[in-house]
Amino acid sequence: MANPIDTKVISKLAEILDKNQLTGLNYEDENCKISLVRELKGGVAPVYAPIATPAPVSAPVAPVITEEAKDEEDDYSNSPNAVKSPMVGVVYLSSNPNSPTYVKVGDSVTEGDTVCLIEAMKTFNPVKAHKSGKVTKILVEAGDPVEYGEPLVIIE
Repeated sequence: MANPIDTKVISKLAEILDKNQLTGLNYEDENCKISLVRELKGGVAPVYAPIATPAPVSAPVAPVITEEAKDEEDDYSNSPNAVKSPMVGVVYLSSNPNSPTYVKVGDSVTEGDTVCLIEAMKTFNPVKAHKSGKVTKILVEAGDPVEYGEPLVIIE
């Protein structure tokens, strides 16, 4: 007799699919293999509008921003220099803990060079440089969870 599929697993996978705006997701364990695919009507991905929030009653005092804090607040999500995560997973900066990192700040890279790995569903996927240049920032640390489209490395 086949094991029944846990509908909670399917619900959680569907939630991940929606939350991360993915078009497909595969899941496999020793008991089952599940593949979820979102069909896009009209060939256009859905766009989610931000939810309006009410204005605060009193204006907050602006914090003093140091140069260090300013660097941390830089938003690279729309930067053409950002190498972005192609999937949800865990980032690794080297092929194993005893190996040197693929890149470090100051390194020159060529388009197509591996800059890190993303582990998703027990599979390590190389993330390649989208252009040649110099690595100016590494925005993640080994073992960090990353989202689809999250900036990982800046190449200028």
